[in-house]
Amino acid sequence: MFFTDKHGYVSFGKLHNNAIIKMKISIITATYNSAATIKDTLQCIQKQDYPFIEHIIIDGNSVDETLKIVSEFSHITKVISEKDNGIYYAMNKGISAATGDVIGILNSDDIYTNDFILSRLAREFADESIDVVYADLQYVKHNDFDKVVRTWKTGKFNKKSFYYGWMPPHPTFFVRKKVYDRVGLFNTSLRSAADYEMMLRILLKYQIPSKYIPEIIVKMRSGGMSNASLRNRIRANKEDRLAWKLNGLRPHFFTLYAKPMRKIVQYLKK
Repeated sequence: MFFTDKHGYVSFGKLHNNAIIKMKISIITATYNSAATIKDTLQCIQKQDYPFIEHIIIDGNSVDETLKIVSEFSHITKVISEKDNGIYYAMNKGISAATGDVIGILNSDDIYTNDFILSRLAREFADESIDVVYADLQYVKHNDFDKVVRTWKTGKFNKKSFYYGWMPPHPTFFVRKKVYDRVGLFNTSLRSAADYEMMLRILLKYQIPSKYIPEIIVKMRSGGMSNASLRNRIRANKEDRLAWKLNGLRPHFFTLYAKPMRKIVQYLKK
């Protein structure tokens, strides 16, 4: 049993032994000199109607106005600012610091598409048989959230999905903390494919039960380390292969060519 608000979303936890259990959702945002975009990210979380949110900022010792902007938002629970070795180190630090039942990661230039996203996620996680929830994402122009570059419609996961180039968009990927306790943190030896390797590990290797929401819940500014150049794309392909090897899995010969092809299709269907 769980309580719902006027939108039909979980907003007051669930009833167990006559006591209300508050399902806390931890959101981790890694920042480094993110002053140009971080305000939009912070505002979208501040406006969420779900009351039990822990928002953790992991900052890489920014030298711009990032921390000043962060200080203006009272909803933020924790701020850790110190030099680190990149975004996946920051994500690991955030996961280790999180105290929520469920963990999501929202980048410092991304936003949720409405104010009810975390309530929607909480409703799905009220089903205790589900440990992972993911959804769809839109890439947008860097200076205009309304200008769509491509739409990432994920689809349901099955055991064959990764073999055909499938993967869910990481900013929509919410995981119970106990899953990270079981499978471990991001592999920081990977520069651009650590999120791919983590999702491969969780969904395919460990077969953690998941749920797909066929809705766009995140808008991401276009650009990205693995897609910035042909050289980066080649390096990302090599890291994708390593992600399979690290998990003792073998892709089909076409698997890692199908992955970028899916992106091309998304551009065509935007």
